[in-house]
Amino acid sequence: MKHLRTVITTALVIALSSLGLGAASAADSVAKHCAGTSGAAAPAARAAAQPVTVWLAGDSTMAAPGSARCPVGWGSQFDALFDADVTVRNQAVGGRSIQTWLYEGNVSSTKGPDGECRLTSSAYSARWQAMLNASTGMKAGDYLFIQFGINDSSATCPRHVGPARYRQLMTTMVQAALARGAHPVLLTPVAALTCSGSTATKNRGFVNETFAVGSATRAPVVDLQSLSVSLYNSLRFCPHNGDFGSGPVGAFFCNDRTHFETYGAQRIAGLVAGDVRRQNLALAAHLR
Repeated sequence: MKHLRTVITTALVIALSSLGLGAASAADSVAKHCAGTSGAAAPAARAAAQPVTVWLAGDSTMAAPGSARCPVGWGSQFDALFDADVTVRNQAVGGRSIQTWLYEGNVSSTKGPDGECRLTSSAYSARWQAMLNASTGMKAGDYLFIQFGINDSSATCPRHVGPARYRQLMTTMVQAALARGAHPVLLTPVAALTCSGSTATKNRGFVNETFAVGSATRAPVVDLQSLSVSLYNSLRFCPHNGDFGSGPVGAFFCNDRTHFETYGAQRIAGLVAGDVRRQNLALAAHLR
């Protein structure tokens, strides 16, 4: 009987010990699982908080305003559409074609045999050099929005740019961004207001060239000309009597039907942001 009690007691101890070890192992497994999940989430959280700079290169329709009330470029209204992790660096300058923006002061007033404005120097402008700077310029994860094509259509130098040259220079900018791990985004030029009866119509060039560069480099393209014309039609800006100083059109445009009042710039910036979201670019995660 005593022997039997000993056997039963020993079996119980072994069973309880096994249960204890099993519980401990389960607890260890849960703890390890939790620790692993936490470790995996931490880098993602850090990535979400990584600061992003959106660099803007373009002309007056994108540029920050000067001392006058008008014009106001849409790029000056872009920053307000993003969360605190995004900084917009607006390097657009009024009156520039893609070539005069890149080679400020080094584009002559004469054309060469190829029909393009001669360069007096191949040195880049200070603004483009700053964006290329390895320490303070474009970095991995940043964005470069490029919008030209309005002043480029000039027949005379220094602003004139032909279609092939336009594609070449835009490709150069795209490749520079990609080399730094940044994301280029191309935009067709925003439309001025021109009416055909009751319909706003497209009036900008270099659209095909912009799409061609996007296709060749796999850079997304925001068709801002089409988006802006659709907006003008939705707001019923046409037919128009030519008075740009009053009414809904006067609140949207400066007196030249090309540049924007603050309200117009905000609406155009909203179009760009909306297409960033529609195309599901990673930058859309930062939109408010």
